[in-house]
Amino acid sequence: MWAVGLTTAKVELCGADMMFFLNRFFGYYTVRTVQYESIRCYAGRMPHVPTTRDRIVDAFQDLLIDQGERAATLDAVAQRAGVSKGGLLYHFGSKDALIEGLTQRLGELVDADIALMRVDPAGPIDYFIRTSVSMEGEFDRCIVAAARLAQGAHPAARDALRSAQAEWLGVISETVHDPAIARTIMLIGDGIYYNSSMGAGALTAQEMDDLVATVHRLANS
Repeated sequence: MWAVGLTTAKVELCGADMMFFLNRFFGYYTVRTVQYESIRCYAGRMPHVPTTRDRIVDAFQDLLIDQGERAATLDAVAQRAGVSKGGLLYHFGSKDALIEGLTQRLGELVDADIALMRVDPAGPIDYFIRTSVSMEGEFDRCIVAAARLAQGAHPAARDALRSAQAEWLGVISETVHDPAIARTIMLIGDGIYYNSSMGAGALTAQEMDDLVATVHRLANS
């Protein structure tokens, strides 16, 4: 069983730029950068109109990112979502239920991302590398919020992030049969995201093409 202790965690949100890097002993939580609405369209949903439940989870997620877990009380979430405390409790009877709502959202986003990864015409490796560039979106924010919880005493959040990591690695491993190379490809994705989040300079289209070609050579070696 993988250890669940966090050896390194860094989550920052500064204006439109987000930095996220989470290194876990015996594994990494890889950030994906798929736009939320694109995922919903792929999943066959109608254009999304947020429900009260969605707004409550949004508020919880935003508070976790902007102010941290201690600030994400039920009262604060209700106020930010624009609902009464009773209205919040109607949908989520406790903070644990809110956490479950957030991790359920993350699971749905990961499932949709995996589906896109599997059907990408260029293949899962190409998709994984190209979508590892930092682009703030709903998926990014959901992962960052879950990471905030994972830093505390919330095993459900750690399990959700671990499950996401295992899903991505599983799809890569279907193409790359060497476990060490599959893990290396995941870490390359982490590095792309981290560098772009820190403003280290975006890759040009040609540089990205060259990198993807290099990763494919590695995968086929």
